[in-house]
Amino acid sequence: MAGKNKDDHVIRFEHKFFGSFEDLYFRLDEMGVAVAVLKLATNEAILNFDGIRREFMMSEQTADGKMLTRVAEGLQYVRGLRIGDTLPKEIITREASWEPQDRHLRIARQRLTMQLVTWLTGAEHIFSSGEELLQIANDPQVKKNVQLAFSEAAEALGLGRDQREEVVRYIEILAKELAYIEAERDIFAELKKIDEKVAGLRRIYSSDKGLIDTTDQVARLSLRALKVFQDLFDQVDAQTGEIIAMLKNIDNQIDYIRNVRDELHRRLLPWEDIIPVWKTVFVVKSEENVVRIRDLYQFLAPRFMQVNEWVLVTKRGFEAGKKKPIGGVLRW
Repeated sequence: MAGKNKDDHVIRFEHKFFGSFEDLYFRLDEMGVAVAVLKLATNEAILNFDGIRREFMMSEQTADGKMLTRVAEGLQYVRGLRIGDTLPKEIITREASWEPQDRHLRIARQRLTMQLVTWLTGAEHIFSSGEELLQIANDPQVKKNVQLAFSEAAEALGLGRDQREEVVRYIEILAKELAYIEAERDIFAELKKIDEKVAGLRRIYSSDKGLIDTTDQVARLSLRALKVFQDLFDQVDAQTGEIIAMLKNIDNQIDYIRNVRDELHRRLLPWEDIIPVWKTVFVVKSEENVVRIRDLYQFLAPRFMQVNEWVLVTKRGFEAGKKKPIGGVLRW
């Protein structure tokens, strides 16, 4: 049974199909469906997991069926997996399969420390702005209050005022978890920059009848995407806003932070291909930017368009014979 030992965390299959292709690997397709990708002569074949199960009669109860399920879960956290890879930590230990930078840990630690200081003064505050955090952290009076805040927190937690090092340890534990949230904030900041460029392109193409519908849709979907992410950040900020309550329930808080971390990571991972492209975009009229806008629409629509809108769009595209040609790709 999966999960009993380390070997169960390694991707392997019993059916000979999986060993028949040297370059076989697993990823999510553009709709977020887990697929196996393999080479057939000069073509690339894309086989979804349901098709593989049907073809080789792999029920959910078989070892291979269970492994396909775990691979599909793992693909929510990494770009791709191969036979012989270890499954992502998120589905094994609840740890993350990636690491934030040192500066993200510093920001998280500083954010928690400042919350402790504002708790001491009776004006507890959530610092959502890095600039605001830096400004207040450099205040001489705040620096003076830090050690006192740790001592008072130790007393409030029932540890005794002389046990402030224990509070420091708690803060460090939580900071390591929240560092991942800080790293995701950086990616979110890049999404905001893309949205600003989209708004600029929408303005300069406002008189282009052939493109205005697409730019309008992209602008609308981009705002919808930003709201989804902003809501997640607001939720985690609110949940971790009461510092003493958080320190009293540290295990529950870690579990909550990891849930949000994984949700953000799953949703932001597909943007890794989009962000570098849009860093090179200038808000001017060009053939390249027309392509960028249309590509962004193709990316955003299945992820952020409301279900009824998406059904209408896909149906209209199919009926009009506008389905995007696959070319060189076989789908099963």
